[in-house]
Amino acid sequence: MAPHQTGLVCFRADLRVVDNTALVEACHRSEQVIAVFISTPMQWHEHNVSPIQVNFIQRRLGVIRAQLAKLGIPLLIEEVADFTKAAQTINQLAIKHHVGHVYCNKQYEWNEHQRDELLGSLLSRQNIKFSVFDDACVISPGRVLTQKGDTFKVFTPFRKEWLKIFRRERPQVQGMPTPFKSTSQISSLFSEQKIELTYPRKDSLQWPVDEEAIRQRLRMFCRDKVACYHLRRDFPAVDGTSCLSPFLAIGALSPRQCVTALLEVYPESTEQLESGAFCWLNEIIWREFYRHLMVAWPQLSREQPFQPWTRYVQWRQSESHLLAWQQGRTGFPIVDAAMRQLKETGWMHNRLRMITASFLTKDLLIHWQEGEQWFMSQLIDGDLAANNGGWQWAASTGTDAQPYFRVFNPTTQGERFDPDGQFIRTWVNELKDVPDKYIHQPHLWSGAVNLNYPQPIVDHKRARIRAIEAFKQAKEYFKHS
Repeated sequence: MAPHQTGLVCFRADLRVVDNTALVEACHRSEQVIAVFISTPMQWHEHNVSPIQVNFIQRRLGVIRAQLAKLGIPLLIEEVADFTKAAQTINQLAIKHHVGHVYCNKQYEWNEHQRDELLGSLLSRQNIKFSVFDDACVISPGRVLTQKGDTFKVFTPFRKEWLKIFRRERPQVQGMPTPFKSTSQISSLFSEQKIELTYPRKDSLQWPVDEEAIRQRLRMFCRDKVACYHLRRDFPAVDGTSCLSPFLAIGALSPRQCVTALLEVYPESTEQLESGAFCWLNEIIWREFYRHLMVAWPQLSREQPFQPWTRYVQWRQSESHLLAWQQGRTGFPIVDAAMRQLKETGWMHNRLRMITASFLTKDLLIHWQEGEQWFMSQLIDGDLAANNGGWQWAASTGTDAQPYFRVFNPTTQGERFDPDGQFIRTWVNELKDVPDKYIHQPHLWSGAVNLNYPQPIVDHKRARIRAIEAFKQAKEYFKHS
């Protein structure tokens, strides 16, 4: 190690001091460390990042700054327009503070990858070392491969291989680094100034940012809820899911922390495939699957479908239908309740994400990118890989495409997963007095004339046939083109 070498750590979607590979490595290899977070409002806007998520990040940065200060590490907050300027700013900071080595954790999306390529090039001209670590997955992309050495295109065989590697290696959570003695060189960089990120505002206070509160949520879920997760997770009126996705999205929790906490309570969960614990582990593996796909097929983060033939689907252009869907005014109660929950809270139950995505892409035959972008603009847990993966799954444009039977009936989905309409009545106030018998089809109720609630904007049976035909035609066109 070079004497008095200063390391610079760049925080991104990894806002934690525990189990943060870049931070651990920087502290291990350096005499002193500086941290930086670069906000990029113009880039966020282009990526449809939601105001509620930026507010969540802003609040979490305050916690991170205090935690880093206890380690003797100042956190600098810089604001520039976009990723190109972010790379230039980090390079300038490294020169200004005589940094010998810059550390960061990989982000797998295309623009983020390009930013790091530029940063590496700029730093190399100054003879500054640059290390980028795989930290966002339990098992890093490029390691879960077929026997031919290819990335899996279907989830189930991916999961089988992922589990094989996991059982063999059991990746461990990395602890918090040892504190540094603050030096006079960096003591002037510590700041108590309030963190303000320039972006539209939406309050995220219902989501904690305190370290202990977040870990307690994880521990309590594993201890109290995960045993019944497979039985309760699909019912939006029931508190049966982990609600940890916002913390994973900004990196306040790592997937390794989640899996470790799960195994502490259910050590056999990787073997018991019918258990609630395995069912939740399965969701974490889905999250990894979408990240691995994004690395292997960069076009996924460049607005391209996974299945090339689906480029020829003749999507409909209907501003009125898109707006009705966004505002929760479609006349299908489960869809409308879900969309209003999203708009109000920045979060949506996973079963409802599938129902609403199927409705937009199959019933309304509107392009999945409209839905993908709307979700990102609203979600507190917005995450390109997971959001894109979910939308392409629902739209039958992604891996394991099933265009001919993956068309959810929104009415029967509501009847199955919100049988007494408890969730619907929570979010669609107009329907609070509709009898249970009609809660999923209120237009059939004799009292519907007095409801300020729209008629269904589409006939599901006809829409289903139309969607299947559109996909058939696209496949035929592709085959003969």
